Amino acid sequence: MSRETKRMIDQRGRTMTDGAELGRDAFAIGDVAAAPREVKQARQRTTPVQFAREIRDELRQVAWPSRAEMVNYTLVVFFTLVIMIALIFLLNYVFGKGVFFMFQK
Repeated sequence: MSRETKRMIDQRGRTMTDGAELGRDAFAIGDVAAAPREVKQARQRTTPVQFAREIRDELRQVAWPSRAEMVNYTLVVFFTLVIMIALIFLLNYVFGKGVFFMFQK
């Protein structure tokens, strides 16, 4: 193993993505980036019934907001929307008047 290969290994660090320690012999001499690769596992298809059960189980784990929280969130969004619409209307009106004023003469 050449000095250049050793330097490249030291620059990349000696840990794999899962944090396992690698020795210098984990790399091939001609290939610096030849870390051991994970073997892909074959995907197993689920039935539609099993898929629906998994969705139901996941939705049971969701922290749903209470009615009071939902009303509060809705009001916050509504008033923010009204303020943004008013701001955009005002800016559009002011810039429109300014452009018409500049090109009137």
